Amino acid sequence: MFSRNDFSIWSILRKCIGMELSKITMPVIFNEPLSFLQRLTEYMEHTYLIHKASSLSSTTERMQCVAAFAVSAVASQWERTGKPFNPLLGETYELIRDDLGFRLLSEQVSHHPPISAFYAEGLNNDFVFHGSIYPKLKFWGKSVEAEPKGTMTLELLEHSEAYTWTNPTCCVHNIIVGKLWIEQYGNVEITNHKTGEKCVLSFKPCGLFGKELHKVEGYIQDKSKKKLCALYGKWTECLYSVDPATFEAYKKNDKKSMGNTEEPDEMPLPDSESVYVIPGSILLWKITPRPPNSAQMYNFTSFAMALNELDKEMESVIPKTDCRLRPDIRAMENGEIDLASEEKKRLEEKQRTARKNRSKSEEDWKTRWFHQGPNPYTGTQDWLYSGNYWDRNYFNLPDIY
Repeated sequence: MFSRNDFSIWSILRKCIGMELSKITMPVIFNEPLSFLQRLTEYMEHTYLIHKASSLSSTTERMQCVAAFAVSAVASQWERTGKPFNPLLGETYELIRDDLGFRLLSEQVSHHPPISAFYAEGLNNDFVFHGSIYPKLKFWGKSVEAEPKGTMTLELLEHSEAYTWTNPTCCVHNIIVGKLWIEQYGNVEITNHKTGEKCVLSFKPCGLFGKELHKVEGYIQDKSKKKLCALYGKWTECLYSVDPATFEAYKKNDKKSMGNTEEPDEMPLPDSESVYVIPGSILLWKITPRPPNSAQMYNFTSFAMALNELDKEMESVIPKTDCRLRPDIRAMENGEIDLASEEKKRLEEKQRTARKNRSKSEEDWKTRWFHQGPNPYTGTQDWLYSGNYWDRNYFNLPDIY
């Protein structure tokens, strides 16, 4: 990492209080050397939870694993205060992980607003996981809030089941002065469209004295809203399930020792006893520790560190739009910050010119691997995979780098 101490983010951001941040050009020093398409791929780090869900016969147990997957999917955001690079229109990213049993493809399908679509599938044809994300960024003076608009859809093919949910809001605090820290909050409702079961998870805002920092809790309920089990934990480390009555008794007891809640400025210190494990609980998911040098490496996980890797063999098969070939990100990864900055400016300018030329010739941009359409389960507007990417037959690809 480069030191960001000599840069004031405030000098850039004070011009845009309350504005949408997607239109502002940020200096490269605030970035991390990954594209948002690669950052999205980090949802897949704990794919074993999807395989596990597939193998279970009880619908409630499957929902527990899907809930654990939804929570684990945002765990890599912890302490990731660098901003991923905005993908260029037409940029793509692919990842094949034989060891984790999936392959994924993503494409930047829109530039204003910025929308990234992805489609992942199990290598044993056991699942499909897809969605499109429009990270709506808002600046509130001391913090930047990112609301990831868009639906996640997970299909467990062996059970003919589909689950959908939306991700929590992520907030980066102290962007002007002090240590940057991250929290996620909001409700995440996972629906099983076949059985009508729902899992409603609440990602807690921090609260005074940091009592609630990173906490997640909620219930799985059947279609008549009867609580089948309670879930609790922290999105930064683990998720447990327990019987609802036991959970409520514990909550009642805990309430008596709670104070009032206000927004803190300083990052709260984590409690030493991180998550109190209620007797009778079952562990659903536990985070993999980060590598020892993570703090010098943009707080990346081991999974994130491998995302931009490029070998000769790969270079001969991936399309020229893949972000591993994007020069500004590569320069930053190699420690060439001035080159990264120049390349970022050049690429943004190239994108602007291409857009102007298209509007002159009244040409519409055509996405390659995704098309717009209604989500088959929720009916909301979505981006759906059009197929054929893995045939490796790439022609007429846009020249974006």
